[in-house]
Amino acid sequence: MQNVLQSLEDLKAEEIISIELAGKTTLADTMLIASGRSNVHVGAIAESVVKACKDAGIDSPRVEGLPHCDWVVVDAGDLIVHIFRPEVRKFYNLEKMWGGDRPNEAQARQS
Repeated sequence: MQNVLQSLEDLKAEEIISIELAGKTTLADTMLIASGRSNVHVGAIAESVVKACKDAGIDSPRVEGLPHCDWVVVDAGDLIVHIFRPEVRKFYNLEKMWGGDRPNEAQARQS
């Protein structure tokens, strides 16, 4: 994860936050959320994150959103990276959705 964080910083991603998901969901252990200033910047950051994942031994991270680069998701297994343009990030507000105390999935399935 450290090399992915470094790639975000190297490409001047903004407002980088990390959300621990372990115990909250089985999707991943960690979610990183960052912003780029434009579609081109978001795309460049996403490409750098994919390269960092591959350098860390994750052969084929799944990537969604590259054609438009409003919101790109890089799924690297235990790490999911969301890269947004600022207005799209504000609209979806993933920090609020995933940052608070969420009941774990086992409890939700029992309901």
